[in-house]
Amino acid sequence: MAKSKTGSVNRRGFLKSAGVTAAALVANPAPPASAATEAPQEPARNGTAPVVTRDAETGRAPIAEAIGTDRPGSDFMVDVFKSMDFEFLCSNPANSFRSLHESIINHGGNKSPEFITCNHEEIAVAMAHGYAKIEGKPALVAVHGTVGLQHASMAIYDAFCDRVPVYIVLGNILDASRRRGVVDWAHSVQDATAMVREFVKWDDVPMSLPHFAESAARAYKIAMTPPMMPVALVLDKDLQERPITETLRLPKLTTAMPPQGDQGSVNEAARMLVAAESPVIVAGRLARTPAGLAHLIELAEALQAPVIDQKERMNFPTHHTLNHTERTRPILTDADVILGLEVTDFSGMRSNRPAAKRISITANDLYTKNNYQDVQRYAEVDLAMAADAEATLPALVEAVRRLTTADRKRYFQDRGSKLATSFQQAQETMREAATYGWDASPISTARVSAELWQQIKTEDWSLVADVIFFSNWPLRLWKMDKHYHYIGGPGGFGVGYGLPAAVGAAAANKKHGRLTVNIQNDGDFMFAPGSLWTAAHHRIPLLTIMHNNRAYHQEVMEVQRIALQHNRGITHADIGNKLINPEIDYAKMAQSMGVHGEGPISNPKDLGPAIKRAIEVVKRGEPALVDVLTQPR
Repeated sequence: MAKSKTGSVNRRGFLKSAGVTAAALVANPAPPASAATEAPQEPARNGTAPVVTRDAETGRAPIAEAIGTDRPGSDFMVDVFKSMDFEFLCSNPANSFRSLHESIINHGGNKSPEFITCNHEEIAVAMAHGYAKIEGKPALVAVHGTVGLQHASMAIYDAFCDRVPVYIVLGNILDASRRRGVVDWAHSVQDATAMVREFVKWDDVPMSLPHFAESAARAYKIAMTPPMMPVALVLDKDLQERPITETLRLPKLTTAMPPQGDQGSVNEAARMLVAAESPVIVAGRLARTPAGLAHLIELAEALQAPVIDQKERMNFPTHHTLNHTERTRPILTDADVILGLEVTDFSGMRSNRPAAKRISITANDLYTKNNYQDVQRYAEVDLAMAADAEATLPALVEAVRRLTTADRKRYFQDRGSKLATSFQQAQETMREAATYGWDASPISTARVSAELWQQIKTEDWSLVADVIFFSNWPLRLWKMDKHYHYIGGPGGFGVGYGLPAAVGAAAANKKHGRLTVNIQNDGDFMFAPGSLWTAAHHRIPLLTIMHNNRAYHQEVMEVQRIALQHNRGITHADIGNKLINPEIDYAKMAQSMGVHGEGPISNPKDLGPAIKRAIEVVKRGEPALVDVLTQPR
């Protein structure tokens, strides 16, 4: 082998040697040396390595591509999606829906829907989940074959448990003759949605473009009918790429009116509530829209009854004197009638009164799956209405008012005055509790919440994070009275939901000019950190405050609990649960993806100015992150 004067291998010598070596490994005679060295090579680009063909890179056997066309089936698919007013398609790009991708950006002009690039399918679905809880309608998600759907499955399950509509299209290659070698075979499947069928509401495999059009409209209608859930359509690659040869029409989309409780049951529920001495209203996933919030206020004020908000949606104003969420136990103890509105778990809603009556209004009674046990314990109630609670509330409010006499109204007003006094006392106790460890480092979660509230309270803001692991301090300290002020948690408690769902919700809030706020758990962040790149790339303004307690602290407590149960002490409970050695620098991670990042901040006096600087960035239309070292809860 020829060598240069410096002793390194030169390019011509390397190529000649490689040709000789390859010839020695095959049974057939090698071509002449001149032919091997003089055969045309793909040119190098700017001195870099030669271009590798797609088939060589993937190991696929070369096959003929489809005949060129300027009107593929995927163009019609995009027309159908445009008719349904989809704003975004969230996706990690893949070849099984390459034609749909191309049609969106060229035929559709990358608008309605706009292609949102995600670094993981779980990010794509969780973004659509967060978007839907703000916007009240689904976003599109495209996933790739077997592997893409497996990545997406956890986020789909979260949306299923949270009763949120997500519209999933799944690329697949059913015709084996169309698969391009080992990768396509591994990524194709006979029954594409089998692995998620138990946690989607409906799925279909359209075999023609007219079939697709009908199924696309049907899927949207089913997803948007309470109880709302994800749906999935399998889009065969050949159907996407095949030229259109027939006259096609767009389907007329009409969504169903949410089912209301029958009037007889509504009247009976009103009679029970008006006659009750101590009625309690419990709200689960009630408020699908701002109307749900408004109707619940009407009902609570008509009865002067306390409300317990289970924090799964923004159901009731936090500073309303009838909000007794922080007094759940004493309120339920004396209840003689409990009204549950879209309550999934009724088993904990019990009174000490043996004769207490329970009323349930929920669309969950209209649809139940078998395998996944998100249904909770069987609800033993006295009156069950299989209906959408938000849609049923206006009739219930009217019936309550009709049955309320002057005497009962005076009784209700007296009850309301007592509840207002109890509410104020509870507020004072809570504010006092928030001051504990005020100047501590790491910073208390109450102090972080107070500092953040001070900066955003005059803005039109939206909290898009689940704050159960933040001791619910924002729900306890902030004045929340708008539907978008809080969107609840993941539904299925899947780790990795928080950051991408926040980005999706921020994308929905962007056109409304709202300041979107995310309080982000550190362990959850590490499941889907690439969500920040999506926010930066698509200029989605989002303020993220890291709850950096450097641990999966829920699991720390679980190991401590079981260690005490086993009489072994809690000394080693940190093992496997702490995010230390090395500590993660979230600010630098954010900066590496084009996001403004500050921290870690451990001095509470530095927190307010850092948040203020981050908000200035967000107001410019960009995402920002502040890393805060926090107490565990």
